[in-house]
Amino acid sequence: MRFATADTPILPVQRARVLFDGVFSEPRLQHPEGVAVGPDGWIWCGSENGQILRIAPDGSQIEEVASTAGFVLGLAFDGDRALFACDLKHSAVFRLDLATRQLQRFTPPGIRIPNYPVVDASRGRLLVSDSHAFGTPGPGVWAFDLRTGNGELWYAEALVFANGMAMEPEGNAVLVCETFAQRIMSIPINPNGTAGRANPYSVDLPGLPDGIAFDSTGALFVGCYEPSRILRIPPGGGRADVYIEDPTAHLFAHPTNIAFDGSILYAANLGRWHITRIETDTVATALHAQRGLEARS
Repeated sequence: MRFATADTPILPVQRARVLFDGVFSEPRLQHPEGVAVGPDGWIWCGSENGQILRIAPDGSQIEEVASTAGFVLGLAFDGDRALFACDLKHSAVFRLDLATRQLQRFTPPGIRIPNYPVVDASRGRLLVSDSHAFGTPGPGVWAFDLRTGNGELWYAEALVFANGMAMEPEGNAVLVCETFAQRIMSIPINPNGTAGRANPYSVDLPGLPDGIAFDSTGALFVGCYEPSRILRIPPGGGRADVYIEDPTAHLFAHPTNIAFDGSILYAANLGRWHITRIETDTVATALHAQRGLEARS
């Protein structure tokens, strides 16, 4: 696979550093894919052996909270109630109660490769991308009731390895990475909650998109598994620019999921043992998530 020649990155790589290096830590941080900022302000991530971990904001310590004994992929918080974690080995999403730290399987059998969860709080459901199979396009996106875990295939059209997702700022569509098609699609959410026809949001990306996150202006940031870079797409979609990258694949080593905390962007690195901290030139807020929680309460 060939990639377009990279433009000069918008942000110098010196604006990034390792937040926490887990190669020799106890517990170890082994090839993290998912990352999310918790309501406690800590940076939560998963490992290749099923651990759900949290890291202090200053990078001074790491704690194992629970384990699926599988392989943790994407993470999403439901406010201060719960953390949802996709697991590759078990083909399931797990729910961690944040008050009791009790971890339970949340979804019934059916989904093949649950890759990334998004809390659609105003509709009381969890949307989960299904990567289906490597090299074989397939459906799609599932929807599960946040209370019961019951669910069904929500978007049944074939996607080329559905991966990271994000709700559009107004909550009327969900964006989905198609990793091996090198594009991001926008799936409208109809008034009755069903899925509309997917539309291209950004195509011919200079990399393999894995995880995505919005800033407060509506710009979309994209973690690329290969090459090791993060892209930025303007509000409303269009051409992606290289935002920051590491040609040595060391500071950024196959970055996957990304998460904002104000002006700081965190990136998980599936290729190594650390979380990267980036001082951006933008900011993200939790206003959209707060509105969703208010709608549910």
